[in-house]
Amino acid sequence: MTELQQLDKALVWHPFTPQEGELPDNIIAERGEGTCFITPDGRKIIDAIASWWVNLHGHAHPVIADAIAAQAKKLEHVMFAGFTHEPAVTLAQNLLSQVDASFTKVFYSDNGSTANEVALKLAMQYWYNQGISKPIIVALDGAYHGDTFGAMAVGERSIFTHPFTPYLFEVKFLDFPNGYNDAAVVQQFKELSEQQSVGAFIFEPLIQGASGMRMYQPETLQALLEVAKQNSIITIADEVFTGFYRTGKFLATHHIPHLPDIIALSKGITGGALPLGATLVNQKIYQAFVSADFSKAFLHGHSYTANPLACAAANASFQLLLQADCQQRIRSIAQRHQQFIEKIKKHVALSDCRALGTICAFEIKTQTESGYTNKLRDKILHYFLSKNILLRPLGNIFYLVPPYCITNEELDYIYAEIENFLDQLFVRDVSSK
Repeated sequence: MTELQQLDKALVWHPFTPQEGELPDNIIAERGEGTCFITPDGRKIIDAIASWWVNLHGHAHPVIADAIAAQAKKLEHVMFAGFTHEPAVTLAQNLLSQVDASFTKVFYSDNGSTANEVALKLAMQYWYNQGISKPIIVALDGAYHGDTFGAMAVGERSIFTHPFTPYLFEVKFLDFPNGYNDAAVVQQFKELSEQQSVGAFIFEPLIQGASGMRMYQPETLQALLEVAKQNSIITIADEVFTGFYRTGKFLATHHIPHLPDIIALSKGITGGALPLGATLVNQKIYQAFVSADFSKAFLHGHSYTANPLACAAANASFQLLLQADCQQRIRSIAQRHQQFIEKIKKHVALSDCRALGTICAFEIKTQTESGYTNKLRDKILHYFLSKNILLRPLGNIFYLVPPYCITNEELDYIYAEIENFLDQLFVRDVSSK
């Protein structure tokens, strides 16, 4: 253990880490290069999950780094009430260029959780400003929308929320549409909507990330949005994970004909360089806040709202995203994931595997409860780290969400190690019986 690791263990409280017994010696990431981060002794570890899904173009990308450096020499920050700046305006133009003309405004915040907080508060105040009571929020079972209180309230009640459950507002949860119950889920929403007290429906479009990379059909999402539209329910797409081509399209909701009323974005927005959140709203939502009455204004903001450095990074990342070579890599990753899924889907160690765009997930058979606390997590994590591959398992489920710059050779290496791991796991399980 190095001196830095000793100090880290003594002074720093890391997320999602039980504070009991011997704390782990956290790996020191000294620098980044392409798909890898590099330790002080020169070890290169492939970041196969894009550092919690944020890194799009590789670590320390020179275009993004140069954009941040240039902006830092001009303006590092200014309060965003009463002031504006070019990077924020340009980013709003860039984001709105990817949605239809009904979307007219971008509200900035700091991260994915706050982007969803903004979305929820906008939906609630939309009805409040009109003197209409529609207090019920609807979400999907298994949802994860962030760690702030509003975001927790619309998420699954789980090990992550149990200490705070008494403080969370009530939410109606629809069953997750698993391919067998989709019609029943749509009917469930219809029956809830008939009460005329549902104000908003928030959802992760097509894939629930933290819940185990659970995927559902575009047709089902479209049917749910049609129910919402028929009953004047505000629809909120949490695109924090799925935005910026993770599912093969700029937004996961681009897989269906109609967009929601509000879209929350973060994670990949700056290419993984700096924290930033953005909430896009259509004109219908915005119009409810146009008033000379100050009490109808949206009284929400953060000290670092629309930070110029973060916006400059986001604009650089956006330009990289639209380049032909990046678009080709996105298509290539998606195609290769599908090919690997076809090859491995019948492996005896797997109960399921699935892919959508640049995301693919593998669910290992287990005799205990499936999910985040499954003890296979540590076995998966340590095996792949020993092969210099970073994965962050969700219990017995592990997944790939690589930076778009990942090479075919790197993907082939990861696929081969997945097969090796599953083969070894199956042999050990058989021999222990």
